[in-house]
Amino acid sequence: MLLHRSLRHHLRHFSQSSAALILPCDPEISLSYLPGFPKPDPSEIISAIPRSDSGKKICATERKVGRVPSIVFEQKDGQHGGNKRLISVQTKQIKKLVAQMGPSFFLSRLFELQVKPSFDSDDILENVRVLPRKLHMHAASEAILNVTFIRAPSDALLKIEVPLVFRGEDVSPGLRKGSYLNIIKRSVRYLCPADIIPPYIDVDLSELDVGEKLVMGDLKVHPALKLIQSKDEPVLKIMGARVSEQKKSK
Repeated sequence: MLLHRSLRHHLRHFSQSSAALILPCDPEISLSYLPGFPKPDPSEIISAIPRSDSGKKICATERKVGRVPSIVFEQKDGQHGGNKRLISVQTKQIKKLVAQMGPSFFLSRLFELQVKPSFDSDDILENVRVLPRKLHMHAASEAILNVTFIRAPSDALLKIEVPLVFRGEDVSPGLRKGSYLNIIKRSVRYLCPADIIPPYIDVDLSELDVGEKLVMGDLKVHPALKLIQSKDEPVLKIMGARVSEQKKSK
């Protein structure tokens, strides 16, 4: 029992609690990125090779030779592990992507996955668009241990934890008066059509004064995105000056 507790202490799990769904969308709403909203960079290709079996020993061997044992779930019934494909991806590539984006941004980004017989082969066994669903990292070393992907066809709606990017702190009236920013949420859950998953959501602080706040319903997103959480949940608030700061000013 102590061993299991110790092991859990040294592992980090980043996860999209996301299931892929096939649902009809309002035909009057455009399913393309709109001007004024964040648009992702062109999809990057992640290379992979098939993996015939799973298990702790096999996964450990994969990691020793520079590969990350991974899984691709089929779109249908993916949340229950149906129709999965075992693969391995290159540790150096995934490590680079996660370092560049950060774990939360990596998990809200679509990628093109190319499965080949070997990494240096020109033959492609499968070419599919995927969304990283879970990222399993060692807490101490941040070594990437496992990645779970889910297929993301154009007709899918996906539950995504979309990261928030805060802008306008330098001109916010409240912050310029000496108040401070209390960030309550750094990501928000939406049901997103696969073709217009936002890489992040811009949060404008430029007009917020002391005591004002933003709630989830205030966030500006593509009209096809459906907020899963309550629209009244707070995202941030401009708080008054801290007590220690007030004493210094006297």
